[in-house]
Parts: sequence; structure tokens; C-alpha cells
Amino acid sequence: MATETKTLADLGGVKTAAPEAAPVRVQKLDKLGRAYATGKRKDAVARVWIKPGKGQIIVNEKDYTAYFARPVLQMMLQQPLKLANRSTQYDIRIAVAGGGLSGQAGAVRHGISKALTYYEPDLRGVLKKEGFLTRDSRTVERKKYGKVKARKSFQFSKR
Repeated sequence: MATETKTLADLGGVKTAAPEAAPVRVQKLDKLGRAYATGKRKDAVARVWIKPGKGQIIVNEKDYTAYFARPVLQMMLQQPLKLANRSTQYDIRIAVAGGGLSGQAGAVRHGISKALTYYEPDLRGVLKKEGFLTRDSRTVERKKYGKVKARKSFQFSKR
């Protein structure tokens, strides 16, 4: 059984377990030298491959500016790259499906962030601090019976 400590002086001799060191992150690459990650948002799923290159971003066989026409969505894709100062260092190929454009842009941003951390594990702290590695778990609420939509009710009439 453990020894009892009755005074503060006795407490000085008690040994505690050493804190565990943070896990060492290793580079995860496939046989072609690319980092692969999956990003998700709402109903959209993005598969992202990153390899060294000139900064070209291809989404579903189109340039990302053609696929995501709105500047806000283009900015969302660029956020992790600009934060890590890697805008022109990697070629990125993305296959995205499901959901709408906004959800797809969020899924692509999540996938790019994860793939960057797989290629360069040192970037994890920077991207995690900004929240890019966290999957946004908000989804559409389901419709309930007796309701018009998830929460909207039919118009009440007393007579």
C-alpha cells in the first residue's frame, strides 16, 4: 500500500510520475512523394494531395478560380497556405464531392490544412492555433414530424 503523508515535509519526498512528452510527428507521404488528407464540412468531402511545385491548385480537374468563382471561397482555400507562407511551394490536387459550394470550400480548407501538417509536421501548431485542423461539425438539423421544417411549425389557428 502507499505510504501516508501527514505533513508538508513528508510531501517533499513523494515522487510523481514524469509528464509525458508530446508525441513526435512524422512526415506521412505516399510512394509518389505526396501528402494525402481528407477534409470534411457539412455534407462535402474533399480529398487533397499535396506535392512540391509552383503553387498550382486544381479542384475537380479545373483551376480553383474557375471552380470557386466567388472571391470569398477562393480566399478560404488560400488561408492555410498564406498562414504558413507556402503559397507558391506546393501543387495541390483536390477531388471534392457533396454539399454546396460553401461546404466544399470549407472541406477543401480543412483538407489542405491536414495535408500540410502531414507534409510538414512543424506547421501543426500554427494551423491548429487558427482552428484550421478542427472539423466544423455543424450540420443541417433533421426535419421533425408534425413540423414544416426542422423547427418551423404550421400556422396556429384558434378556430
